[in-house]
Amino acid sequence: MRVTVIGAGIVGAACAYACAQRGLHVTVVDRGGLVAGTTGSGEGNILVSDKEPGPELDLALRSNTLWREWEADLDRHIDGGIQLERKGGLIVTRTSRGMRALAETAGELVDERAVRDLEPLLAADILGGAFFRQDMQVQPARAAAAMLAGARELGATLRLRTEVRDLPADADAVINATGAWAAQFGIALPVEPRRGFILVTEPLPVLIRHKVYSAEYLENVASGDAGLQTSTVVEGTPGGPVLIGATRERVGFDSTPSREALRKLAAGAAALFPFLADVRIMRSYHGFRPYSADHLPIIGPDPATDRLWHAHGHEGAGIGLAPATGDLIADLLTGATPALDPAPFSPARFVVANGVGA
Repeated sequence: MRVTVIGAGIVGAACAYACAQRGLHVTVVDRGGLVAGTTGSGEGNILVSDKEPGPELDLALRSNTLWREWEADLDRHIDGGIQLERKGGLIVTRTSRGMRALAETAGELVDERAVRDLEPLLAADILGGAFFRQDMQVQPARAAAAMLAGARELGATLRLRTEVRDLPADADAVINATGAWAAQFGIALPVEPRRGFILVTEPLPVLIRHKVYSAEYLENVASGDAGLQTSTVVEGTPGGPVLIGATRERVGFDSTPSREALRKLAAGAAALFPFLADVRIMRSYHGFRPYSADHLPIIGPDPATDRLWHAHGHEGAGIGLAPATGDLIADLLTGATPALDPAPFSPARFVVANGVGA
């Protein structure tokens, strides 16, 4: 089977890698350079902590397993490896109400003393939190490049700076992995960009040990509001800089820097870790996450366009969910029994629910 993957970001790279592993003849096409889109502006989150029980959590757990299984091979393909860190995630709160809410999650509840054993430099008013040992972080550009290199080693072809307007006639299957730009192919799926900003500090010693975020982050992830939302997310990197997020807003592909968003990010980080108030911010950047109207990724065959398959709509979880997405697509294309039920992610759900594209 000849498969063309449109989009060389991490989801497209994972689809190419998984399909090549199964012996399919893969071509990856991207209108830009290597990881020139959303993947290059991601934090590298691999999370189970921000997902409620259901299909997306199932996909996250499958992906978590695949990240660990793929790590050794991916590390072979890039100097310094993909920097997969098994650091764990810590959700913190300042209120008793927040603690009651966290008690209903799958995390390990930690009290005021235990939370400071995990993160000694947290603000004094943090009451406690929930710790998720499965949460990890990866360097997304490295990971995507390694997946593409692994696919090429298995015979795949990579064509950068090549725009695709129509489905390639020589492909038996075409995978739309174009992220926030995915609505250009197939039925009119409800996918649109959701902008997010990140702050990057000067390099620091290891002062923040885990991915740490406020409980409000969970509400923002699940929200469909178009307006600006901010919640504090702080984590260190192997290179030393601390990454500070997260914002969400649906403003199309407007790339204008938002002073309000950046100010709120800085204030939230300093409130969570007071020492950051004296740390220099070196730069900021933004990306456009592929927002799906029902907050579930869109994975599977297009219900109206022959040969077209979709792999997008992950919003801010695309990096973490990429391996399971590629694995699911490869299973479906080859007729293998998938590791999880593909039905909740099917593009056809929008036709059934809303008559989209009908």
